[in-house]
Amino acid sequence: MSQREYGQFCPIAKACEIIEPRWTLLLLSEMLSGSTRFNEIGRGVPGMSPTLMSRRLREMEERGLITRSQHPVTGEIHYRTTHLAEELAPIIQALGKWAHRNIDTDVTLDNRDARLLMWNMRRKINTSVLPPARRTVIQFIYPELCATERNFWLIVKPGIPVDLCSTDPGYDVDLFVTAELKAMTAAWIGHSTLRKEIEQERIALTGDARLAASIEHWMVRSIFAAA
Repeated sequence: MSQREYGQFCPIAKACEIIEPRWTLLLLSEMLSGSTRFNEIGRGVPGMSPTLMSRRLREMEERGLITRSQHPVTGEIHYRTTHLAEELAPIIQALGKWAHRNIDTDVTLDNRDARLLMWNMRRKINTSVLPPARRTVIQFIYPELCATERNFWLIVKPGIPVDLCSTDPGYDVDLFVTAELKAMTAAWIGHSTLRKEIEQERIALTGDARLAASIEHWMVRSIFAAA
């Protein structure tokens, strides 16, 4: 019997044998959110080493949770969830909502990470309420971080996915969002609100007045914010 097997017929035990190894559910969560390439997936689990991630993805493929395919022309590798994994999506969301309701807020916010926050914020931007005919650039600044880690740029162009840069892309900025990292994390995850953090001057908006006024419409918060 493998060390990962419980040796029980109980369905819960059998399920744990598949999803219990560390990082498995986080990898699935990231992939269910749309990431398919190795580097994309890695940005959603920044604490995981590439070596461990490669091994875990291989194990998940062996268990039927994901498939691995290679583009015949570019050679680019894509990882995609299977129907087996997609059945776990509501369970993963339920775990997140449970944790959001029951784990102490300060404990959660002690683990804040600007890179991970911005990566998750990027995919929730509601581009339909941003200017449709031109590029929109929004710079986020976290002053308490070191100079090489405090700046992020969201670049919204019509018809293509929102891009996230951690180095200056050289475009004119439409809106500057200067924030305490804890305040932005709390507002986005749902332990606070954008309006409250702005009123308390922990988040400041400078630049395009329309973008600033509509931030609660284009910055869609985490799915757990409603929990």
